[in-house]
Amino acid sequence: MEKVKSNSMPTGYQIKDQSAAYYLTFQVVYWIDLFTRPVYRDVVIESLRYCQKEKGLELFAWVIMSNHIHILARSSNNDLSATIRDFKKYTSKAFVELISVSGESRKEWMLRLFAHAAKW
Repeated sequence: MEKVKSNSMPTGYQIKDQSAAYYLTFQVVYWIDLFTRPVYRDVVIESLRYCQKEKGLELFAWVIMSNHIHILARSSNNDLSATIRDFKKYTSKAFVELISVSGESRKEWMLRLFAHAAKW
């Protein structure tokens, strides 16, 4: 994986070899402790399972921490970038929806921070 500069993500990385295994970290914006609640961890687990079954994601190891996720993975269909994009898009939308309709005590604060991060 090679670090590249872009307008939308100044410290982003680009996957050069779409068939190689990569160690990836996904953090919740502003390091919000989202995964302290099982409902949000379940979204991650279900989404990873879906990506394994439908998108060719091969997971070698994964761990969900309170505010970030580590995975060691590759793509059997040689398109790891697309799989990660879809995973992140789905999970972020699912988190916002769950927060919006649940009795989440941090609801307004979290949605405000998520909305602020989305403007970047």
